[in-house]
Amino acid sequence: MDDKILHTLEYQKIINKLKQYIQTPMGLMMAENLKPSGDFEGVKLLLQATDEAATVDRLKGIPSFGGITDIKSSLKRAAIGGMLGPHELLAVGNTIGGGRRVKRFLAAMHEEEPIQMLFDLSDLVSEQKPVEDAIRSAIDENAEVLDTASAELSSIRRELRNGETRIREKLDSMIRSSSVAKMLQDQLVTIRGDRFVIPVKAEYRSHFGGIVHDQSGSGATLFIEPESIVAMNNKLRETRLREEREIEIILRKLTALVGEIAEETGYDVDLLGQLDFIFAKARLAREMKAARPRMNDRGYLKIRKGRHPLIAAESVVPLDVELGNQYSSIIVTGPNTGGKTVTLKTIGLLSLMSMSGLFIPAEEGSQMCVFDAIYADIGDEQSIEQSLSTFSSHMTNIISILKRMTPKSLVLLDEVGAGTDPAEGSALAIAILEHIHRTGCRMVATTHYSELKAYAYERKGVINASMEFDVQSLRPTYRLLVGVPGRSNAFAIAERLGLPAAVLEHARGEVKEEDLRVEHMIASLEENRLGAENERERAENLRREAEELRGKQRQELEKLESQRDRWLEKAEKDAAAIVDKARKEAEQIISDLRRLALEEGASVKEHKLIEARRRLDEAQPSPRKKEPTRGAKNKQARQIGPGDEVAVHSLNQKGHVVELSGAKEAVVQLGIMKMKVRLDDLELLSPGVPAAPQPLRQATTVKRTRDENIRSELDLRGANLEEALIETDRFLDEAFLGNLGQIYIIHGKGTGVLRSGIQEYLRKHKHVKNYRLGNYNEGGAGVTVAELK
Repeated sequence: MDDKILHTLEYQKIINKLKQYIQTPMGLMMAENLKPSGDFEGVKLLLQATDEAATVDRLKGIPSFGGITDIKSSLKRAAIGGMLGPHELLAVGNTIGGGRRVKRFLAAMHEEEPIQMLFDLSDLVSEQKPVEDAIRSAIDENAEVLDTASAELSSIRRELRNGETRIREKLDSMIRSSSVAKMLQDQLVTIRGDRFVIPVKAEYRSHFGGIVHDQSGSGATLFIEPESIVAMNNKLRETRLREEREIEIILRKLTALVGEIAEETGYDVDLLGQLDFIFAKARLAREMKAARPRMNDRGYLKIRKGRHPLIAAESVVPLDVELGNQYSSIIVTGPNTGGKTVTLKTIGLLSLMSMSGLFIPAEEGSQMCVFDAIYADIGDEQSIEQSLSTFSSHMTNIISILKRMTPKSLVLLDEVGAGTDPAEGSALAIAILEHIHRTGCRMVATTHYSELKAYAYERKGVINASMEFDVQSLRPTYRLLVGVPGRSNAFAIAERLGLPAAVLEHARGEVKEEDLRVEHMIASLEENRLGAENERERAENLRREAEELRGKQRQELEKLESQRDRWLEKAEKDAAAIVDKARKEAEQIISDLRRLALEEGASVKEHKLIEARRRLDEAQPSPRKKEPTRGAKNKQARQIGPGDEVAVHSLNQKGHVVELSGAKEAVVQLGIMKMKVRLDDLELLSPGVPAAPQPLRQATTVKRTRDENIRSELDLRGANLEEALIETDRFLDEAFLGNLGQIYIIHGKGTGVLRSGIQEYLRKHKHVKNYRLGNYNEGGAGVTVAELK
């Protein structure tokens, strides 16, 4: 991807935002080197990793990468036999420990929620705990070698401490002496060059023996090592040298351990940097309230409520745009300050972000494309003094784009053809746009020239768009309106600002009648669009409310059924307990009767006792079986067929099955209405008997003469293609039976979808002899005239 394009679309600012969430030097390097990729499968994997990291962040938060640093240079030196210092060894130990923590965190997370890619990455991190333990047992958190690193070092340091104590005691006794105290500048013991000394006044140098190691800046104080402790200092120095040699031995042993695992640990460092980089992308997505886009490689863009990530959330206006399906080029017209340039940059920047594996600030369901390249000519300087240089600069950029673009590229042009004579500029702009459009790449261009409105209207695969302008407040709303060309609001603005009516009328008189018709048409389109948007919004609110009510009703029903089951179960248990108590008492009575019969010789029949006990057992209620769920009923019931009486659960209605529609649906007669219902929403109430086939009746031929009331015109404006074809078929049958020779189908001009669909249908219809577009006096391209057979 060209660095100039990245700079133009402010891609580096997104990278700077990403770097704020990086925790390791390796991750920081990956962020700095991040560039958009043209590899479709690679981009999908990058987004999958970001999505898994976002899941982890949402459920558990981001794992800590604290202590993990770039130790690859230390590992390389250890591998070739060099010696690492305490700070370097501590960094190695901290990195190994940090990697182990991250690995175990992701393994535990994977058990709760599948995060296969992150788990596979972290599972590759090796656990070098023995080396980590060896380093931690020898070096503390301040990178100091511990006394316990070896028995020899412990002995040497104990000897050092004892020697220092003896020297201090000796010097303390000297400075407390009255004969020595008068020669001292201060009564204290200090160190110069690892030697213990005392500060002596310069004038007493000849009276005070010993070795001078230093003097003060003024020369008034000499730091002297008394002769009585020279030997003690010498021995202390020798002990320190032994300490250094022992520390070197310890460091070399630790370095050798690190050298043995240098290759694996170096690979671990790269893996940990990659994980840190992935989680930084997830944190950036959360900060921007971004969503994962669905990617494709067929040049299709569908941005839903997209926001420019560098504009404050409270002031940005969401963007809805679709490109690459019915049309491959969008021409945005309209005045300045409406947000055209921001729209271009938003489309370009979101494309770059998605191709980099970053989530985009848009709603779920947005689709982005992996382009082989993105080209942009966007400039903000439009001063009169620089018009020539601006035009030349634009032309240079556009020429470069025309040479390099391919059918899989995205081209963004701002104010194409600007900076020169309007007539020449508009002609040049049309030629450039036509050349790019024929190449087959995706293009979004902005312009001031009204001539391009007609070009976009007439050219298949190109559509007009504009930025909405509120005439009441005289301010742009920054909303992109696809399908509506930009209109001039000069007269409306002038009228609201108080321009005299006479001047305004004179100005209107100077405008060509054709231009006025175009402006009226655009105004009508905008009015219809606003009405349709309001209706759609109301319908969406009603649908949302209905779904909420349905959900609440379902919850209440489930709650009532559960409560009913609990009550019935409790009642059954209580009744069973009562009967069980009575049965035990009856058993006791029967036992007593038997005993009396044996004792008194009474004649008590055994079979009567057995019968009485059976009736008692039958009196005990058996537990009520819970009703199976609807799905279980459907599974246990026989297969539903035509004629069966069924209950439709979602509608709480009864009806009869007319016919089966596929493997999962059936056509059900509900009163006077027929509708398709899913089989799992039906419950069989009673099986029906399929209706016997009716005997064929002899057809009667009816010949109609022409009816004067039969229509010869069909107005389909406002209908979609499916509705229009149904109406056209019905209209053709009526016209044919009415012996009409010629009919008129009014479909309007619009985008041309309705006209193309109807003409394709007429071409195959058995009643149509031929068809053509209407003449000028018949409605032109907005009407199709068909001649019937």
